[in-house]
Amino acid sequence: MSYPSSLKYTKNHEWLLIEGNIGTVGITNFAQSELGDIVFIEIESVGKNIKQDEIFGTVEAVKTVSDLFSPVTGKVLEKNEELSTNPDLVNKDCYGKGWIIKISIDNPTEIDALLSSSQYEEIVAH
Repeated sequence: MSYPSSLKYTKNHEWLLIEGNIGTVGITNFAQSELGDIVFIEIESVGKNIKQDEIFGTVEAVKTVSDLFSPVTGKVLEKNEELSTNPDLVNKDCYGKGWIIKISIDNPTEIDALLSSSQYEEIVAH
């Protein structure tokens, strides 16, 4: 599996794309493959301030439901509305059209605690 080096990663299998003070969040290729076919994504945190590692929603697959954890502290600015009718975009294009939320990055120093693609790859290889 490939993990884009332009992203940061969490141990909970979320990724973060940093564009200025806005972060786009999704789940990794490893996470979506472990979950299997994704059938529903619930995000009720739009407009709310959440802390790093706080749950911002859930992803439901055929075989399980999994919490989604924020990689950084900030305000949830937007959710990917396309996922309400096409949750399988996460399976098909987890690093592109399958993004889940956009969040303001309130504390850029938190990014230092996130993993690089090679560090994340080491974690999932075991």
